[in-house]
Amino acid sequence: MKRLISYVMFAIFAAASTAALAELKTVTLAVSGMTCATCPIAVRKALTRVEGVSKATASLEKSEAQVTFDDARTNVGALMKASADAGYPSTLKNSVAAK
Repeated sequence: MKRLISYVMFAIFAAASTAALAELKTVTLAVSGMTCATCPIAVRKALTRVEGVSKATASLEKSEAQVTFDDARTNVGALMKASADAGYPSTLKNSVAAK
């Protein structure tokens, strides 16, 4: 029984440590190929489907998308792949830690 409790305590500590290391980041992606009012909607939907993304917006006028995500669950490469898979290739414009 003591051994089981030790394992459970270790698992809780390990999970808490991993969560503490995770950080929310916000990136701006330059998105090409958006030509109409529905394009940003498609980009936003594709980005919000990526696990770990908490917020995504897209602008036709700026040809960019801003994405806030948990860097322990996803990365910029996955975000760029999601937009490209939706038909809108993107590149990293800038990145900052979210507050």
